[in-house]
Amino acid sequence: MYAVIETGGKQYIVRENDILNVEKLDVEASKDVSFDAVLMVSDEKGEVKIGTPTLQGAKVLGELLGETKGKKVLIGKIKRRKNYRRKIGHRQTFSSVKIKSIEA
Repeated sequence: MYAVIETGGKQYIVRENDILNVEKLDVEASKDVSFDAVLMVSDEKGEVKIGTPTLQGAKVLGELLGETKGKKVLIGKIKRRKNYRRKIGHRQTFSSVKIKSIEA
Protein backbone atom coordinates (compact mmCIF):
# COMPACT_ATOMS: atom_id res chain seq x y z
CA MET A 1 0.00 0.00 0.00
CA TYR A 2 1.31 3.43 -0.88
CA ALA A 3 0.05 6.98 -1.07
CA VAL A 4 1.02 10.30 -2.61
CA ILE A 5 0.92 13.21 -0.14
CA GLU A 6 1.60 16.91 -0.46
CA THR A 7 3.45 18.90 2.20
CA GLY A 8 5.66 21.94 1.99
CA GLY A 9 4.72 22.53 -1.65
CA LYS A 10 6.17 19.16 -2.71
CA GLN A 11 4.67 15.75 -3.40
CA TYR A 12 6.01 12.52 -1.88
CA ILE A 13 5.30 8.82 -2.49
CA VAL A 14 5.09 7.15 0.94
CA ARG A 15 4.75 3.62 2.28
CA GLU A 16 4.42 2.42 5.84
CA ASN A 17 7.70 2.52 7.84
CA ASP A 18 9.31 4.94 5.33
CA ILE A 19 11.43 7.80 6.69
CA LEU A 20 11.00 11.11 4.85
CA ASN A 21 12.83 14.41 5.01
CA VAL A 22 10.15 17.07 4.48
CA GLU A 23 10.15 20.85 4.87
CA LYS A 24 10.36 21.95 8.51
CA LEU A 25 7.17 21.26 10.48
CA ASP A 26 6.12 23.21 13.57
CA VAL A 27 5.74 20.13 15.78
CA GLU A 28 7.87 18.95 18.71
CA ALA A 29 10.05 15.85 18.37
CA SER A 30 8.49 12.39 18.93
CA LYS A 31 4.98 13.80 18.37
CA ASP A 32 2.43 12.45 15.91
CA VAL A 33 1.94 14.20 12.57
CA SER A 34 -1.10 13.91 10.30
CA PHE A 35 -0.96 14.65 6.57
CA ASP A 36 -4.47 15.38 5.28
CA ALA A 37 -3.52 16.41 1.73
CA VAL A 38 -3.55 12.88 0.26
CA LEU A 39 -3.62 13.00 -3.54
CA MET A 40 -3.68 9.27 -4.34
CA VAL A 41 -3.90 5.92 -2.53
CA SER A 42 -3.14 2.44 -3.85
CA ASP A 43 -4.03 -0.66 -1.84
CA GLU A 44 -2.53 -4.17 -1.77
CA LYS A 45 -4.87 -5.39 -4.54
CA GLY A 46 -3.60 -2.72 -6.92
CA GLU A 47 -6.73 -0.58 -6.87
CA VAL A 48 -5.94 3.12 -7.18
CA LYS A 49 -8.03 5.98 -5.81
CA ILE A 50 -7.24 9.42 -7.18
CA GLY A 51 -8.48 12.63 -5.58
CA THR A 52 -9.70 15.80 -7.26
CA PRO A 53 -7.37 17.30 -6.01
CA THR A 54 -7.38 15.47 -2.64
CA LEU A 55 -9.16 12.39 -1.31
CA GLN A 56 -11.88 13.04 1.25
CA GLY A 57 -11.32 11.20 4.53
CA ALA A 58 -7.86 9.88 3.64
CA LYS A 59 -5.00 10.47 6.08
CA VAL A 60 -1.37 9.53 6.45
CA LEU A 61 -0.14 9.33 10.04
CA GLY A 62 3.49 9.68 11.02
CA GLU A 63 5.85 10.37 13.89
CA LEU A 64 8.31 13.26 13.93
CA LEU A 65 11.81 11.91 14.60
CA GLY A 66 13.74 15.18 14.66
CA GLU A 67 15.17 17.98 12.56
CA THR A 68 18.24 17.96 10.32
CA LYS A 69 19.93 20.43 8.02
CA GLY A 70 20.57 19.86 4.34
CA LYS A 71 23.72 20.52 2.32
CA LYS A 72 25.00 24.07 2.21
CA VAL A 73 24.13 25.93 -0.97
CA LEU A 74 26.52 28.74 -1.91
CA ILE A 75 25.28 31.85 -3.67
CA GLY A 76 27.73 34.26 -5.28
CA LYS A 77 27.04 37.77 -6.56
CA ILE A 78 29.55 39.63 -8.71
CA LYS A 79 29.44 42.96 -10.54
CA ARG A 80 32.22 43.31 -13.05
CA ARG A 81 34.72 46.16 -12.83
CA LYS A 82 33.20 47.44 -9.56
CA ASN A 83 35.13 45.30 -7.03
CA TYR A 84 31.80 43.93 -5.74
CA ARG A 85 31.79 40.28 -4.64
CA ARG A 86 29.46 38.65 -2.13
CA LYS A 87 29.33 35.03 -1.06
CA ILE A 88 26.27 33.85 0.88
CA GLY A 89 25.48 30.35 2.15
CA HIS A 90 22.14 28.74 3.02
CA ARG A 91 21.26 25.46 4.77
CA GLN A 92 17.63 24.35 4.61
CA THR A 93 16.10 22.78 7.73
CA PHE A 94 14.25 19.48 7.27
CA SER A 95 12.01 17.43 9.55
CA SER A 96 12.45 13.63 9.57
CA VAL A 97 9.11 11.83 9.67
CA LYS A 98 8.51 8.09 9.99
CA ILE A 99 5.25 6.98 8.35
CA LYS A 100 3.14 4.86 10.70
CA SER A 101 -0.04 4.16 8.76
CA ILE A 102 -2.06 5.05 5.68
CA GLU A 103 -5.82 5.41 6.16
CA ALA A 104 -7.88 5.49 2.98
